[in-house]
Amino acid sequence: MRTAKPHVAPFVGPRWYVAGAWLAAALIAQSTVLHAFAIHDVVPSLVLVVVVWYAIRVDAPRAALFGLVAGICEDVLSPQSGGAWTISTTLVAVFAGMLSRGFFADSMPLVCAIVAIATLVRSLLFWTVMGFEGYPAGLGMLHLREASFQAVLDAAVMLIAMVAVRRIDAGRA
Repeated sequence: MRTAKPHVAPFVGPRWYVAGAWLAAALIAQSTVLHAFAIHDVVPSLVLVVVVWYAIRVDAPRAALFGLVAGICEDVLSPQSGGAWTISTTLVAVFAGMLSRGFFADSMPLVCAIVAIATLVRSLLFWTVMGFEGYPAGLGMLHLREASFQAVLDAAVMLIAMVAVRRIDAGRA
Protein backbone atom coordinates (compact mmCIF):
# COMPACT_ATOMS: atom_id res chain seq x y z
CA MET A 1 0.00 0.00 0.00
CA ARG A 2 1.42 3.36 -1.04
CA THR A 3 0.84 6.48 0.97
CA ALA A 4 0.60 9.80 -0.76
CA LYS A 5 3.26 12.35 -0.04
CA PRO A 6 1.99 15.62 1.38
CA HIS A 7 2.03 18.49 -1.08
CA VAL A 8 4.89 20.87 -0.50
CA ALA A 9 4.78 24.25 -2.21
CA PRO A 10 7.93 25.17 -4.12
CA PHE A 11 10.24 27.75 -2.58
CA VAL A 12 9.63 31.14 -4.20
CA GLY A 13 11.66 33.44 -1.96
CA PRO A 14 14.92 35.19 -2.80
CA ARG A 15 17.95 33.01 -3.46
CA TRP A 16 20.24 32.63 -0.43
CA TYR A 17 23.24 34.19 -2.18
CA VAL A 18 21.22 37.25 -3.24
CA ALA A 19 19.90 37.75 0.30
CA GLY A 20 23.38 37.14 1.70
CA ALA A 21 24.89 39.73 -0.64
CA TRP A 22 22.28 42.30 0.41
CA LEU A 23 22.91 41.49 4.06
CA ALA A 24 26.68 41.85 3.61
CA ALA A 25 26.24 45.19 1.84
CA ALA A 26 23.89 46.41 4.59
CA LEU A 27 26.32 45.33 7.33
CA ILE A 28 29.25 47.06 5.62
CA ALA A 29 27.31 50.27 5.00
CA GLN A 30 25.84 50.33 8.50
CA SER A 31 29.15 49.72 10.24
CA THR A 32 31.23 52.12 8.15
CA VAL A 33 29.60 55.07 6.38
CA LEU A 34 25.96 55.24 7.39
CA HIS A 35 26.71 56.97 10.71
CA ALA A 36 27.99 59.97 8.78
CA PHE A 37 24.44 60.54 7.56
CA ALA A 38 22.74 60.51 10.98
CA ILE A 39 19.70 62.71 11.43
CA HIS A 40 19.28 63.81 15.07
CA ASP A 41 21.72 61.04 16.05
CA VAL A 42 19.51 58.39 14.40
CA VAL A 43 20.39 56.29 11.38
CA PRO A 44 18.20 53.82 9.54
CA SER A 45 18.97 50.16 10.11
CA LEU A 46 19.73 48.73 6.69
CA VAL A 47 20.25 45.32 8.29
CA LEU A 48 16.72 45.34 9.67
CA VAL A 49 15.31 46.43 6.30
CA VAL A 50 17.08 43.52 4.57
CA VAL A 51 15.95 41.07 7.26
CA VAL A 52 12.32 42.18 6.94
CA TRP A 53 12.55 42.10 3.12
CA TYR A 54 13.71 38.48 3.31
CA ALA A 55 11.38 37.44 6.14
CA ILE A 56 8.19 38.55 4.39
CA ARG A 57 9.06 36.43 1.36
CA VAL A 58 10.00 33.12 3.00
CA ASP A 59 8.69 30.68 5.58
CA ALA A 60 9.29 31.06 9.33
CA PRO A 61 12.31 28.71 9.65
CA ARG A 62 14.18 30.47 6.84
CA ALA A 63 13.27 33.89 8.27
CA ALA A 64 14.50 32.83 11.72
CA LEU A 65 17.78 31.51 10.32
CA PHE A 66 18.38 34.67 8.30
CA GLY A 67 17.55 36.85 11.31
CA LEU A 68 19.87 34.76 13.47
CA VAL A 69 22.77 35.19 11.04
CA ALA A 70 22.10 38.93 10.72
CA GLY A 71 21.91 39.34 14.50
CA ILE A 72 25.12 37.40 15.07
CA CYS A 73 26.88 39.59 12.51
CA GLU A 74 25.63 42.72 14.27
CA ASP A 75 26.78 41.41 17.64
CA VAL A 76 30.21 40.59 16.22
CA LEU A 77 30.48 44.18 14.95
CA SER A 78 29.15 45.56 18.25
CA PRO A 79 30.73 43.47 21.02
CA GLN A 80 29.25 45.47 23.90
CA SER A 81 25.73 44.30 23.02
CA GLY A 82 26.33 40.81 24.41
CA GLY A 83 23.88 38.95 22.19
CA ALA A 84 21.05 41.48 22.27
CA TRP A 85 21.13 41.99 18.49
CA THR A 86 21.06 38.24 17.89
CA ILE A 87 17.99 37.73 20.05
CA SER A 88 16.08 40.80 18.89
CA THR A 89 16.82 40.39 15.17
CA THR A 90 15.93 36.69 15.17
CA LEU A 91 12.62 37.29 16.95
CA VAL A 92 11.76 40.22 14.69
CA ALA A 93 12.46 38.13 11.59
CA VAL A 94 9.98 35.52 12.80
CA PHE A 95 7.52 38.28 13.78
CA ALA A 96 7.77 39.98 10.35
CA GLY A 97 7.34 36.65 8.62
CA MET A 98 4.20 35.93 10.64
CA LEU A 99 2.75 39.40 9.94
CA SER A 100 3.20 38.99 6.20
CA ARG A 101 1.35 35.68 5.80
CA GLY A 102 -1.96 37.32 4.91
CA PHE A 103 -0.97 39.59 2.03
CA PHE A 104 1.26 39.98 -0.99
CA ALA A 105 4.83 41.03 -0.21
CA ASP A 106 4.67 43.70 -2.94
CA SER A 107 2.19 45.96 -1.15
CA MET A 108 4.18 49.11 -0.38
CA PRO A 109 2.00 50.45 2.46
CA LEU A 110 1.85 47.11 4.23
CA VAL A 111 5.56 46.36 3.83
CA CYS A 112 6.49 49.83 5.09
CA ALA A 113 4.13 49.39 8.04
CA ILE A 114 5.70 46.03 8.86
CA VAL A 115 9.17 47.61 8.71
CA ALA A 116 8.09 50.40 11.07
CA ILE A 117 6.47 47.96 13.51
CA ALA A 118 9.46 45.62 13.29
CA THR A 119 11.78 48.52 14.11
CA LEU A 120 9.83 49.36 17.26
CA VAL A 121 9.56 45.73 18.36
CA ARG A 122 13.26 45.12 17.69
CA SER A 123 14.23 48.17 19.73
CA LEU A 124 11.99 47.04 22.58
CA LEU A 125 13.50 43.55 22.53
CA PHE A 126 17.06 44.90 22.23
CA TRP A 127 16.75 47.24 25.22
CA THR A 128 14.94 44.60 27.25
CA VAL A 129 17.82 42.18 26.70
CA MET A 130 20.34 44.94 27.45
CA GLY A 131 18.44 45.63 30.69
CA PHE A 132 18.78 41.98 31.71
CA GLU A 133 22.50 42.29 31.00
CA GLY A 134 22.81 45.20 33.43
CA TYR A 135 22.33 48.23 31.19
CA PRO A 136 21.08 51.06 33.42
CA ALA A 137 17.42 51.98 33.20
CA GLY A 138 16.23 55.56 33.01
CA LEU A 139 16.80 56.33 29.34
CA GLY A 140 13.51 54.88 28.14
CA MET A 141 12.08 58.08 26.69
CA LEU A 142 15.30 58.76 24.78
CA HIS A 143 15.29 55.25 23.34
CA LEU A 144 11.59 55.52 22.48
CA ARG A 145 12.17 58.79 20.62
CA GLU A 146 15.11 57.33 18.71
CA ALA A 147 13.22 54.10 17.92
CA SER A 148 10.20 56.06 16.68
CA PHE A 149 12.33 58.20 14.41
CA GLN A 150 14.28 55.15 13.24
CA ALA A 151 10.98 53.42 12.39
CA VAL A 152 10.13 56.31 10.07
CA LEU A 153 13.62 56.22 8.51
CA ASP A 154 13.53 52.44 8.05
CA ALA A 155 10.10 52.62 6.40
CA ALA A 156 11.40 55.39 4.11
CA VAL A 157 14.41 53.26 3.13
CA MET A 158 12.12 50.33 2.34
CA LEU A 159 9.80 52.57 0.32
CA ILE A 160 12.70 54.00 -1.68
CA ALA A 161 14.06 50.50 -2.32
CA MET A 162 10.67 49.20 -3.47
CA VAL A 163 10.11 52.17 -5.80
CA ALA A 164 13.62 51.76 -7.25
CA VAL A 165 13.12 48.05 -7.88
CA ARG A 166 9.77 48.69 -9.56
CA ARG A 167 11.30 51.34 -11.83
CA ILE A 168 14.16 49.05 -12.76
CA ASP A 169 11.73 46.22 -13.49
CA ALA A 170 9.54 48.56 -15.58
CA GLY A 171 12.60 49.65 -17.56
CA ARG A 172 13.41 46.02 -18.41
CA ALA A 173 9.93 45.34 -19.76
